[in-house]
Amino acid sequence: MILEKKFEDMILKVSTRSALSSSYFVGKKDKIAADKAAVDTMRSELNKIDMIGEIVIGEGELDEAPMLYIGEKLGSMKGPNIDIAVDPLEGTNFAANNLPGALSVIAIAGKSNLFNAPETYMNKISANVTEKGVIDLDFSIKNNIKNLSEYKNKEPKNLTACILDRPRHKKIIDELKNLGVKLKLITDGDVSGALMVTDKKYNVDLFLGIGGGPEGVLAASALDTFNCFFQGKFIFESNDEKKRAEKMGIKDLDKKYELDEIVSGDSIFCATGITSGDLVSGIEIIGDEFVSETLITHKSSGLKKIIKIKQTI
Repeated sequence: MILEKKFEDMILKVSTRSALSSSYFVGKKDKIAADKAAVDTMRSELNKIDMIGEIVIGEGELDEAPMLYIGEKLGSMKGPNIDIAVDPLEGTNFAANNLPGALSVIAIAGKSNLFNAPETYMNKISANVTEKGVIDLDFSIKNNIKNLSEYKNKEPKNLTACILDRPRHKKIIDELKNLGVKLKLITDGDVSGALMVTDKKYNVDLFLGIGGGPEGVLAASALDTFNCFFQGKFIFESNDEKKRAEKMGIKDLDKKYELDEIVSGDSIFCATGITSGDLVSGIEIIGDEFVSETLITHKSSGLKKIIKIKQTI
């Protein structure tokens, strides 16, 4: 299913309005209130769109409302069947503490074109490579760096890898250091981390490590339009997680997913800055107007750019 171009403006409005609502709580030390503001506005804006929408990547279950929960139906219930992936406030701590990098993120695709991902961890890797076999989750860190170095014609010391700064990544970080690779350690926000491979201006050659599964699906939507490489493998740590995955239709719990298995067909992605970060600038309020900056992609139209808009609050 090809998404009509009109959905670009509609989804852009959803993320910008959600970001604006959350921006009023920046620095207020209340991540729950900041998240709720983004959620409430995103739900309200999505319900204005002529579509039969369903959340396939969300923040929780039905009993955890007011979160946008998996299975929630949105839209006017007239128009095309649309799968929706959301992270209304990626980087809740960033927003609460007025730190860089808080985003409002959404992706849409035709029915069954977005992977219905459980809220578990995912081991993931992304890079701006177009050939298969250069990097792979199954390769060692050493082989991935060696192959990427040859592919980009750069010595390992001139490569930069982005990874979440977590104790679980100590071994990977140590190995990258030993190989002489430069590190960009991030404290949160692995949607933007994965997307930093898309443009040379971010100076990131490789994103890897364990982060949120839903965030992996969201990032994959944009990476697909940029024709970048992405792989993900879900990590199920408990029997409950395994049962839930099986209930969602995941038969092989150890499967490594390629990008086209996570996002199939056309998709639109928007990430609007709440606080300024590496990817986009945050919301700026000037009187009764606000300025927003959004990374927007649409695979079928080839749209992939950062849009800055001034509009009335």
